[in-house]
Amino acid sequence: MSDCIFCKIVSGDIPSKKIFEDELCYAFYDINPQSDVHFLVIPKTHDMQAVKDINEANSNVVAHIFEVIAELTCEMNIDSYRVITNCGEGAGQTVKHLHFHVLSGDNLNENLV
Repeated sequence: MSDCIFCKIVSGDIPSKKIFEDELCYAFYDINPQSDVHFLVIPKTHDMQAVKDINEANSNVVAHIFEVIAELTCEMNIDSYRVITNCGEGAGQTVKHLHFHVLSGDNLNENLV
Protein backbone atom coordinates (compact mmCIF):
# COMPACT_ATOMS: atom_id res chain seq x y z
CA MET A 1 0.00 0.00 0.00
CA SER A 2 1.54 3.26 -1.14
CA ASP A 3 0.70 5.39 1.92
CA CYS A 4 1.62 2.80 4.58
CA ILE A 5 4.73 3.80 6.55
CA PHE A 6 5.65 0.16 7.19
CA CYS A 7 5.37 -0.71 3.49
CA LYS A 8 7.67 2.23 2.77
CA ILE A 9 10.15 0.93 5.37
CA VAL A 10 10.09 -2.55 3.80
CA SER A 11 10.65 -1.09 0.32
CA GLY A 12 13.53 1.08 1.56
CA ASP A 13 11.76 4.37 0.82
CA ILE A 14 11.94 5.22 4.52
CA PRO A 15 15.16 4.33 6.37
CA SER A 16 15.07 2.08 9.42
CA LYS A 17 17.51 0.41 11.76
CA LYS A 18 17.01 -3.11 10.42
CA ILE A 19 17.60 -6.11 12.64
CA PHE A 20 16.37 -8.90 10.38
CA GLU A 21 14.82 -9.47 6.97
CA ASP A 22 13.75 -12.50 4.99
CA GLU A 23 11.14 -13.19 2.33
CA LEU A 24 8.22 -13.04 4.81
CA CYS A 25 9.04 -10.46 7.45
CA TYR A 26 11.10 -7.45 8.44
CA ALA A 27 12.33 -6.49 11.93
CA PHE A 28 13.58 -3.05 12.94
CA TYR A 29 14.08 -0.88 16.01
CA ASP A 30 11.23 1.43 16.99
CA ILE A 31 12.04 5.11 16.42
CA ASN A 32 10.25 6.02 19.67
CA PRO A 33 11.30 3.21 22.04
CA GLN A 34 9.10 2.55 25.06
CA SER A 35 11.64 0.34 26.82
CA ASP A 36 15.37 -0.40 26.86
CA VAL A 37 14.85 -2.80 23.95
CA HIS A 38 11.97 -2.07 21.57
CA PHE A 39 11.76 -3.45 18.08
CA LEU A 40 8.98 -4.35 15.69
CA VAL A 41 8.48 -7.36 13.48
CA ILE A 42 6.11 -6.96 10.54
CA PRO A 43 4.96 -9.05 7.61
CA LYS A 44 6.41 -7.75 4.36
CA THR A 45 3.02 -7.77 2.65
CA HIS A 46 0.16 -5.45 3.52
CA ASP A 47 -2.63 -8.04 3.39
CA MET A 48 -3.05 -8.12 7.18
CA GLN A 49 -3.90 -4.84 8.88
CA ALA A 50 -4.64 -6.37 12.30
CA VAL A 51 -5.19 -9.71 14.02
CA LYS A 52 -8.72 -9.85 12.58
CA ASP A 53 -7.17 -10.37 9.14
CA ILE A 54 -5.24 -13.52 10.08
CA ASN A 55 -6.71 -16.61 8.44
CA GLU A 56 -5.78 -20.09 7.29
CA ALA A 57 -4.14 -18.75 4.14
CA ASN A 58 -1.75 -16.34 5.92
CA SER A 59 -1.35 -17.65 9.47
CA ASN A 60 1.94 -19.27 8.46
CA VAL A 61 3.41 -15.75 8.20
CA VAL A 62 2.40 -14.97 11.78
CA ALA A 63 3.85 -18.28 13.00
CA HIS A 64 7.06 -17.44 11.16
CA ILE A 65 7.16 -13.99 12.79
CA PHE A 66 7.00 -15.60 16.23
CA GLU A 67 9.80 -17.97 15.25
CA VAL A 68 11.86 -14.92 14.21
CA ILE A 69 11.06 -13.19 17.51
CA ALA A 70 12.28 -16.26 19.40
CA GLU A 71 15.47 -16.36 17.31
CA LEU A 72 16.20 -12.64 17.66
CA THR A 73 15.62 -12.51 21.41
CA CYS A 74 17.88 -15.54 21.82
CA GLU A 75 20.61 -13.90 19.73
CA MET A 76 20.26 -10.72 21.80
CA ASN A 77 20.44 -12.70 25.07
CA ILE A 78 17.00 -11.43 26.08
CA ASP A 79 15.35 -13.80 28.55
CA SER A 80 12.31 -11.72 29.50
CA TYR A 81 10.26 -9.72 27.04
CA ARG A 82 6.76 -8.80 25.93
CA VAL A 83 5.22 -9.18 22.51
CA ILE A 84 2.40 -6.70 21.99
CA THR A 85 0.10 -6.10 19.08
CA ASN A 86 -2.46 -3.30 19.14
CA CYS A 87 -5.69 -3.99 17.24
CA GLY A 88 -7.70 -0.92 16.26
CA GLU A 89 -7.41 2.76 17.06
CA GLY A 90 -9.08 2.33 20.47
CA ALA A 91 -6.27 -0.04 21.45
CA GLY A 92 -3.54 2.30 20.25
CA GLN A 93 -2.91 0.97 16.74
CA THR A 94 -1.56 3.89 14.73
CA VAL A 95 -0.36 2.02 11.63
CA LYS A 96 -2.86 -0.22 9.86
CA HIS A 97 -0.32 -2.91 9.01
CA LEU A 98 -0.07 -5.92 11.32
CA HIS A 99 2.96 -5.52 13.55
CA PHE A 100 4.36 -6.95 16.75
CA HIS A 101 6.23 -4.85 19.29
CA VAL A 102 8.95 -6.70 21.21
CA LEU A 103 9.87 -4.91 24.43
CA SER A 104 12.38 -5.77 27.14
CA GLY A 105 14.24 -4.01 29.89
CA ASP A 106 14.09 -2.79 33.45
CA ASN A 107 11.57 -0.08 32.69
CA LEU A 108 8.61 -2.29 31.72
CA ASN A 109 5.53 -1.53 33.78
CA GLU A 110 4.60 -4.61 35.84
CA ASN A 111 0.95 -3.54 35.92
CA LEU A 112 0.63 -3.73 32.15
CA VAL A 113 -0.98 -7.01 31.17
